[in-house]
Amino acid sequence: MKYKRILLKLSGESLMGSQGYGIDPNRLSSYARQIKEMAQSGVQIGIVIGGGNIFRGLSGASKGFDRVKGDQMGMLATVINSLALSSALEAIGQKAQVFTAIAMFPIGEPYSKWKAIDAMEQGRVAIISGGTGNPYFTTDTGSALRAIEIEAEVMLKGTRVDGVYTADPEKDPEAKKFDEITYDEVLARGLKVMDLTATALCKENDMPIYVFNMDVEGNLRKMLEGNNVGTLVTR
Repeated sequence: MKYKRILLKLSGESLMGSQGYGIDPNRLSSYARQIKEMAQSGVQIGIVIGGGNIFRGLSGASKGFDRVKGDQMGMLATVINSLALSSALEAIGQKAQVFTAIAMFPIGEPYSKWKAIDAMEQGRVAIISGGTGNPYFTTDTGSALRAIEIEAEVMLKGTRVDGVYTADPEKDPEAKKFDEITYDEVLARGLKVMDLTATALCKENDMPIYVFNMDVEGNLRKMLEGNNVGTLVTR
């Protein structure tokens, strides 16, 4: 495999599948199968999942929620998704451990870099929930931070789009896909790869970002085998 240790960022919205809300059991099972396959092949895997399928703090704030409380609700949504994924993994025989950025024992173990690395080295998938534990930070920033902390070789951003384009390919049929792009160009073009804080954090710490479509089963394996199924963002 191309990488020995990865941080996989999964979108909460993708977990909805075709339902439009909540967690689609079929999509969850598909993710679990792909993750187990890679873990069994010796790749150490850390995972951060968003919570947009349940609650998004920023859109909640626009509807009258206090921003801090809204973001805290979003953090709890990521914990629900993380528990669902760990349950799906355990059900097919892949050990997993949920860590939380906020103390929530016995739901999950309080996150620490060393405990997460230890879990991965013992063959468990480390699912790190609760974002950064602070309001005003997205799960993109949380995943960038965790990727750097756990010393991952790459941060994989699994989305429903197969890479980074010059414009939104769902809205602009003329949009062109990049195979590789620099952090600076992402920032200069204002491309929506991740939010500015997350992109800057990856740039400052030389953390490559690989954007690919996780909803196509088999793409995670192809990417880790070195096939081009997305876009690499690097220096």
